[in-house]
Amino acid sequence: MQTDEMEVPIINNINSNCNKQRPLPNGRDVFKNQLKDGESSMESPNLEFEYGDTDGLTAELSEIYSYTEEPEFALNRDYFLEDFRSHAQGRRWITLSLAEQRAYVMRLLDALEVTDRDKRLKVARAILYLAQGVFAECDSDTDVIRWSRHNVFLLYDMGIFTALLELLSMEMDNNQACSSAVRKPAISLADSTELRVLLSVMYLMVETIRLQTEDDQPDWTTAREAFRTELGSPLYNGEPFALLLFTMVTKFCSMNAPHFPMKKVLLLLWKTVLFTMGGFEELQEMKVRGRERLSLPPLPEDSIKVVRSMRAASPPASAMELIEQQQQAKRGRRSRRSAFVDSMEGDSPFAKKQPLVKQDSLDTYNERDPFKNDDEDDSEDADGNLESEVDPLDRDVIIQPPPPPPPLRPPTDRASLPKGLPWAPKVREKDIEHFLEISRNKFIGFTLGSDTETLVGLPRPIHESVKTLKQHKYVSIAEMQIKKEEELQQCPMTLGEEDVEETPTEVLYLGMLPNLSQYVIALLKLLLAAAPTSKAKTDSINILADVLPEEMPITVLQSMKLGIDVNRHKEIIVKAISALLLLLLKHFKLNHIYQFEIVSQHLVFANCIPLILKFFNQNIMSYISAKNSICVLDFPHCVVHEMPELTAESLEAGDSNQFCWRNLFSCINLLRILNKLTKWKHSRTMMLVVFKSAPILKRALKVKQAMMQLYVLKLLKIQTKYLGRQWRKSNMKTMSAIYQKVRHRLNDDWAYGNDIDARPWDFQAEECALRESIEKFNSRRYDKNQNGEFAPVDNCLQSVLGQRVELPDDFQYSYEMWLEREVFSQPIQWEGLLERN
Repeated sequence: MQTDEMEVPIINNINSNCNKQRPLPNGRDVFKNQLKDGESSMESPNLEFEYGDTDGLTAELSEIYSYTEEPEFALNRDYFLEDFRSHAQGRRWITLSLAEQRAYVMRLLDALEVTDRDKRLKVARAILYLAQGVFAECDSDTDVIRWSRHNVFLLYDMGIFTALLELLSMEMDNNQACSSAVRKPAISLADSTELRVLLSVMYLMVETIRLQTEDDQPDWTTAREAFRTELGSPLYNGEPFALLLFTMVTKFCSMNAPHFPMKKVLLLLWKTVLFTMGGFEELQEMKVRGRERLSLPPLPEDSIKVVRSMRAASPPASAMELIEQQQQAKRGRRSRRSAFVDSMEGDSPFAKKQPLVKQDSLDTYNERDPFKNDDEDDSEDADGNLESEVDPLDRDVIIQPPPPPPPLRPPTDRASLPKGLPWAPKVREKDIEHFLEISRNKFIGFTLGSDTETLVGLPRPIHESVKTLKQHKYVSIAEMQIKKEEELQQCPMTLGEEDVEETPTEVLYLGMLPNLSQYVIALLKLLLAAAPTSKAKTDSINILADVLPEEMPITVLQSMKLGIDVNRHKEIIVKAISALLLLLLKHFKLNHIYQFEIVSQHLVFANCIPLILKFFNQNIMSYISAKNSICVLDFPHCVVHEMPELTAESLEAGDSNQFCWRNLFSCINLLRILNKLTKWKHSRTMMLVVFKSAPILKRALKVKQAMMQLYVLKLLKIQTKYLGRQWRKSNMKTMSAIYQKVRHRLNDDWAYGNDIDARPWDFQAEECALRESIEKFNSRRYDKNQNGEFAPVDNCLQSVLGQRVELPDDFQYSYEMWLEREVFSQPIQWEGLLERN
């Protein structure tokens, strides 16, 4: 990716603000109001968004289906009723007893084993109808969800999932279908019918069983834990279920199976990893338990609670607003100058005492009074205001220093003190060592290496500083893992083998390790193809195989519906990939830091950093407020209620939601991935600078959502020292927001630029050193033949000859022939042997 592609000139922003009537992608102008209002940061609303592992159950279930698949709901129902009527003789499913329901499911299970492909598909559709909640017998969405939950647990109890898994493996290995799809010029829904039915049933089972509700039956809780263990264990051909889905992803991206329904595969893969390994709250609990096992102090705060309690700051001013502020400032200067001249000519007493102060500067530099009561403040000002930030376009508005503050009021006049920072500061051991190294060089003239206890010869203020730093010292689990790994590498015989707990994360990593780079590259290929900023290319992979119908639309309404469906399809793929990558990174980092590092390095080498920056190089407010949904076509609404007549106006209007949950969720996930890739990595931080990420990230601050702003500010903070004094001077409101919202490192001078890591950029050396550590870890932990050179050798002739060697049967039968061929028929040069000795 070229560097100049990442930079968006300011003049383009001006044109995009001025040109309100420009055509939108796909010819749709659904977002006209959002573009008119969203470009003005003053009017951007606060988004009431609560981040979590997933969206609501109904939303997650509806996203597995494309709108193009809507006719198949009736097909599933018809195939079920056709078979069920011959068995139940006029009765309804919801009126059967549990024993009768189990007997019928057993009949379906037997029918899945027939050799006729069409009959198997009909039975699979009948099972899918059960998993969908027998909607023809329900009156509301709630009833459909309730019966779907009941039926899914029944299907799992009867062993349906294992049977479907065998059919899925057969379809994956169906070379005839693969070769047929490769030869076809255009792939449609019809090419993946069997796979879509199987994946839909399995997704409904994983997602439904994964969620725990208050009214769950006791046997359902037992079934949930059993299913979770089953999915995370290497029970399917010696590998976990998630690895089978990863294989489908790589097979699709290598063009060997272009008919695979990738959206369903990715959603099922994400939910499988989420179910087996745990979500964000479970990760936090595992982190607390891990620190207890290592005898580390508890976490200073719960990061999930802190982020949820934060409030969004007002976004920085756009280029258009800065021009308006500049013009208003000029008009203000002229009006005040004329008023001042008039007052001087009038020779009023006030005119003689009027101070010559540039009032417009004071208006622009309107800082908050630190002792002002919270009741007197706006909610926006209380959490930081980024609106009046001055960019290089506003050069002629000279910012004067603020006037001296008014005398402080006595403490009794203050109702409350200013609020504290949200995060407790942290200090690394490395930071304390560096501080003492500088202090010893300055006051003593020599250093003591990594000794942080000896303070002899240092002045009293240094003692106090070291004491403060140690009070806030934070030792992470990763640092302990690295230290233990170094010890195991140095003393392999003394410390012996490491006891590795076989967790679902460990099992998945061990299975992914041989082909890890292929899995990462395949996911990034899909992310690139689904990104809204990507341009269609002839050699790119086709991710629309499971959304395009056999017959293309012929009316405007059908075209609009398909356009919405395609955009929704891409958004769901981005959501699944971003959530999957983030989960993998977080779980691997907690399991072992070097597992996280190898996945991170593969992502960096596959250009994940410029890909994410390219994703954000768009009108992010329009993406987050996109309305690519048709509520009346969402499951289960579409199968319970009467279908209203769709019109072009109703499709354009979309839903009434303030934002699109999945798009905001995807943006936060991608920012968190970018943070994880660049944290404490100098060379990768410099990649952010080289790709000119600062203006792209700053535009993302327009989204008034606290969690998204936090991760944007983190990314800006780590590169601030490299952006130059002029950038920091022009973005003081952003700097203030970083100070207010991002965790502090006590001796991190991020705002000034004289950091210890401000050294020449040597990307290759850093990554090679990291790769060497990773390979040593993998070799020690997973290479079973590594200790062959350390095995004891028996040098006693009698004990060696006395060992009983088990010879195979075929060798015993052919022993005489072997003697004749290898011994008796071979001449032995005894003289030559004697001469050599």
